[in-house]
Amino acid sequence: MTRAGFVRAIHIAAIAASLTYGLAGIPVQAGSSAQPGQTVGQAPGAPLPIGLYFIDTSSFGLRDITPRGTDSNINLPSFIWATPAEVIGGRLQLVVLQPITASSTRGAAYQSGFGQTLLAAQVAWKLGNNLNFSYLLGAYLPSETKIVIQNPVLHQRFAITYDGDSWNLTGNFLYGTFFDTRSASGTFYPDFLNLDLTATKHFGKWEIGPVAFGSTDLPTNNPSYARQGQFAVGGLVGYNFGPVNLQAYVTRDVVQRNYAGLETRGWLRATVPIYQDKGQPPEPSPILRKF
Repeated sequence: MTRAGFVRAIHIAAIAASLTYGLAGIPVQAGSSAQPGQTVGQAPGAPLPIGLYFIDTSSFGLRDITPRGTDSNINLPSFIWATPAEVIGGRLQLVVLQPITASSTRGAAYQSGFGQTLLAAQVAWKLGNNLNFSYLLGAYLPSETKIVIQNPVLHQRFAITYDGDSWNLTGNFLYGTFFDTRSASGTFYPDFLNLDLTATKHFGKWEIGPVAFGSTDLPTNNPSYARQGQFAVGGLVGYNFGPVNLQAYVTRDVVQRNYAGLETRGWLRATVPIYQDKGQPPEPSPILRKF
């Protein structure tokens, strides 16, 4: 497979932790460095009970490209430590994520590798009236792997969650800023913005509801770069086996820009509490309570 094939495979997959291939001497497109849709079904605005959690989100997608589509498997194992520490009344949570991917471009042989490691800290507040808000700050670390983005990325997330009456209504903005927009091979990396949306309801151990996500490259001063974007919708079903919680959802692009085709993707997530404090969740921040 040529390096041009590598470029197409990874930019189409929009792989989390930055999976864009470079093609020396030719301007190429680069998708979001955080996989769009990766937090759908979660409630990242709400603080977790004190404990250590393992969360693995795996997905397989096929993008319709004539005459042969491009498919990819993206695996996002992560650990979240919800610490007993508080920051301005919010729960401090530490995140480590290590993406792994495999993709096939237009029927070619699969290529696989590790994405960039994400290290982040998150603070989540309970605002009262079942409303929650969190802010995450972290970075995708630089990588020497040639088939992934090599430049470091400053990563921020802003999430709001309503978790009353057995509902999970969440909007999560994921914002990425590249420290250097050019790779050593000349690939251009634009800043990006993703939005993951969840509207599910629990019925006992079951969970069901619609989900959606969108992504877009932010405006650049590079006139030769063709900005990418997409918006997808789907449905989620989950079941809590106690302690393992499983979720599955299917999404389909309804619109795309410069991805060469619409993508259908199936997702599976397992959430496992390795250790969990059964005590009460943190109280709303005294600073935020008065508002």
